[in-house]
Amino acid sequence: MSTAVMNTPVTFAVPMPGLEAAHDFTLRSVDGAAGLFALESMSPVPVRLFLADAAVFVPDYAPAVPARVREDLELDQGETPQLLVVVNHSPEATTVNLMAPVLLNPGTGRCVQLVLDGRDYPLRAELKSA
Repeated sequence: MSTAVMNTPVTFAVPMPGLEAAHDFTLRSVDGAAGLFALESMSPVPVRLFLADAAVFVPDYAPAVPARVREDLELDQGETPQLLVVVNHSPEATTVNLMAPVLLNPGTGRCVQLVLDGRDYPLRAELKSA
């Protein structure tokens, strides 16, 4: 069963580290891969990152969301942001970055990449096959 491909403009409240010059992002679902998205920008240079819905791929992952981030995302009281993790693929393994998730307010398209303090979450957590 195929689902419709989502193609949503998103805006980062604060630029992503290392991608300060990139803007005009689109979050596009990957057809046939539930919970997998491509984050793309064409300006000033092409950028594409793959993001995974943490609820699908790492369901026990639940970092605290600071109040300032909730404000940046323009979340209403009781609203929960969608939690996305950056995917890194190599011939050896597919990993996700649990140290710097991307939080999305699906209602507004506002995003924040939250860089977590401490060592509670790895930069490269290996995804296990189901």
